[in-house]
Amino acid sequence: MFRNGTIQGVVVRDIPKHVDERGWLSEVFRTDELDPSYVPVMGYVSMTAPDVVRGPHEHVDQSDHFAFLGPSSFTLYLWDNRPSSPTFGIRQVLCAGGDAPRSIIIPPGVVHAYKNIGGVSGMVLNFPNRLFAGEGKKNPVDEIRHESDPASPYRID
Repeated sequence: MFRNGTIQGVVVRDIPKHVDERGWLSEVFRTDELDPSYVPVMGYVSMTAPDVVRGPHEHVDQSDHFAFLGPSSFTLYLWDNRPSSPTFGIRQVLCAGGDAPRSIIIPPGVVHAYKNIGGVSGMVLNFPNRLFAGEGKKNPVDEIRHESDPASPYRID
């Protein structure tokens, strides 16, 4: 059903590490480099154990802005599920993390999942453009989960 390619609206940026004797520093995002529709309104960090997959899921209104900095490496899977998109039906696979620090902005309607392919736990930052469960956490969560559907077309290699 899905064919490999590049998905319109997904923004991938390499994140340079500025290294010195103290360690390293990276700019994860700058608002002067973001489309205004992707400006973050919150941030969170998750730790994912080796060989663990998070997702696949998608959002109706929210864009995710992930930052994979390491120490582990991840494979990120994206599927364009937007019928009005010129790249509808495309699957895009990216590597990110310790070996390739990157930020990836994923627009609404793009199903996404990631797998820790490194030998250690890995940290992932997310700066979405919508509040989780809305103001005061009083609204339904904007998330369509596909993990438990045995007939899901969103398969992890």
